[in-house]
Amino acid sequence: MLLSVLQANAAVLDVEANLLTVDRAARRAAQAGADLLLTPELFPVGYAPLRLRGELDPANLPVIRGQLADIARRNGIALVYSLPSVADSGTGVFTQGAGWHIAATLVDATGAELLTYAKVHLFGGEERKAFVAAAEPPAVVPFKGVRTSLLICYDIEFPEAARAAAARGAELLLVPTALSAGFDAVPQVLIRARALESQLNVAYANHCGQEDAYIFGGGSVVAGPDGALLAAAGDGPELLFAQVGTEAVIEAREAVPYLRERRPELYREWESQLPGDGA
Repeated sequence: MLLSVLQANAAVLDVEANLLTVDRAARRAAQAGADLLLTPELFPVGYAPLRLRGELDPANLPVIRGQLADIARRNGIALVYSLPSVADSGTGVFTQGAGWHIAATLVDATGAELLTYAKVHLFGGEERKAFVAAAEPPAVVPFKGVRTSLLICYDIEFPEAARAAAARGAELLLVPTALSAGFDAVPQVLIRARALESQLNVAYANHCGQEDAYIFGGGSVVAGPDGALLAAAGDGPELLFAQVGTEAVIEAREAVPYLRERRPELYREWESQLPGDGA
């Protein structure tokens, strides 16, 4: 299938402007024949954790999700978007004092929700003040004949997270991110390593430009199951395209059966033997 990846600059809390950017990208991607558009972490509301927690009314989240589903439906393209979600209910319905997750959602070309995921590894003090970490593993769904899963930003920097998706059968890992400038090794090295070691396709969509105090370096990429780059962006706005599928995944896993030859029971034993904090 043809995958498209949006790299763009969001305006913090200007939902109308951000949704217009997504809509335009979805139209371009659909016209190019893409089956799916991946967008960056928290793009519809902009990335500014403390401002979001203090100024975003969670009662508006269902409306924003509905608008994103309509973008997918109107343009005839599946869409991955990332928004806050209310942790207590998982539905975005406001409960006084409830914590918030950072979530990602895959909707199909009719706007129907196929998959959701909440971020497990929060990065930095502001995220930890504004959000709570989730604990559910990444689920996997079939999409256009490709078994597809989600992670978010910092999650992909942990090999265990990508491996959890791969062990559940994932062949494509979609990763909305908000990676600050100066961490070029993440898209250039780690994303390719995650794709290679778990033998799946990984698509990584980043912001670019400045959003409040954050400066984003772009560098969005798509990597194949052999670690090769299938598409790569510079530091400005861009719409990437890459062909991804199951054939290369199957070939890689047959050539070197990393997943089949894991020894998880042994690894758990090793973990149990680690010295405690006081050692």
